[in-house]
Amino acid sequence: MPEPVTETAGELMRVIAGLRRVARRRTAVRLGTPPLPEAQRELLFVVERQPGIGVAAAASELGLAGNSVSTLVNALVGAGLLHRGVDPDDRRAARLTLASVAHQRLEAWRSARSALVGEALERVAEPTRGAITTALPALRLLLAELREGENR
Repeated sequence: MPEPVTETAGELMRVIAGLRRVARRRTAVRLGTPPLPEAQRELLFVVERQPGIGVAAAASELGLAGNSVSTLVNALVGAGLLHRGVDPDDRRAARLTLASVAHQRLEAWRSARSALVGEALERVAEPTRGAITTALPALRLLLAELREGENR
């Protein structure tokens, strides 16, 4: 019989995955654009946080093979969402930055997603909204613990 912590962890991940799937689909519908594949979105987020990051560092950040990230980079460059520049210190290395359209797309996506989830939160009863708000600091700590576990 699974431990209660394991059951809680499983249920938490099912709920989070469901929230992400529904929000992703509905946000794409709201924006009228097809959603980017998750790996491409994640790479855009990494480049947004670390403009000028190299392909190898992005691969490490994402936990992917370098050739997989190169494929993602090629697709995003081809779609006009990412710029691949030359590293001035090593002409063989690429430096990645977001295209302005990617900045706009990410901002529109975040805004639409926040509005979508905010509208749903407004429709649930106050005790539920309060419980979700109260849980956010604990969820942030759990995320920090998971990230720390990656660095061990």
